[in-house]
Amino acid sequence: MIIEVKIPQLSESVSEASLVSWHHKEGELVARDENLIDIETDKVVLEMPAPEGGLLVNILKGNGEAVTSGDVIACIDTEAKAAGAASAKGGAVAQDAPSAAAASKAETKPAATVAGPAARKLMAEKGLTASDVKGTGPGGRVLKEDVAGTARPAVPTQAAPAALAPAPAAKPALSQPSVVALDSIVADRPEQRVPMSRLRARVAERLLQSQATNAILTTFNEVNMAPVMELRNKYKDKFEKEHGVKLGFMSFFVKAAVHALKKFPILNASVDGNDIVY
Repeated sequence: MIIEVKIPQLSESVSEASLVSWHHKEGELVARDENLIDIETDKVVLEMPAPEGGLLVNILKGNGEAVTSGDVIACIDTEAKAAGAASAKGGAVAQDAPSAAAASKAETKPAATVAGPAARKLMAEKGLTASDVKGTGPGGRVLKEDVAGTARPAVPTQAAPAALAPAPAAKPALSQPSVVALDSIVADRPEQRVPMSRLRARVAERLLQSQATNAILTTFNEVNMAPVMELRNKYKDKFEKEHGVKLGFMSFFVKAAVHALKKFPILNASVDGNDIVY
């Protein structure tokens, strides 16, 4: 039976998503609830599980393509699972003793480290592999925090043997310092260009939008806190005995803000077109 793999219903404010990377190829067997592909929206990266176990017979949407809710991205043949299992069992019986020993030895190898989509994306950016990161999640799963705390592996440099290294030439007594052009340094610097993900593109768009539509500023005001400190020291023990919590400064700040807004309501004003509303 052919089962269609469809994009689940996206959130109300998200109309489109992107396919990040397939974890299986056409012709491979997949298990039920196994992650097939990572889906990235404007807000989050999701895992797309297989609805049924079987053979992945057709992939309709490739990596990086845009999809919407209900789009069919692949097809799974559930009946091919039993046929594949039967053929694998027959092949195992026909193996000779050395082949069986090699298979049992391969089965004793530890399972590959499992990493979430966010962790895999960060590992790709930092040039790490799953074997470079120690997972602290359930079942040894690699988390995003594990990748963030792992340094990029150092690339070993090939040093020349001391015996074959040429002897340094003697510098003249009055030699002029060599000048290296800045353009040559910039030209030799390696540059890497990768497409921006949907999530990062939307964050950048919102940041620019907020700068264009909002007045962004910061003000600093100095306040004499001596009377507040004296009042707190006077009543903090009594307040803690009566209420069971320590007397902090937030209540004083709220009280002062309330009095200030009553006296100067324009501090809480908003702009509507050419009018100031307060």
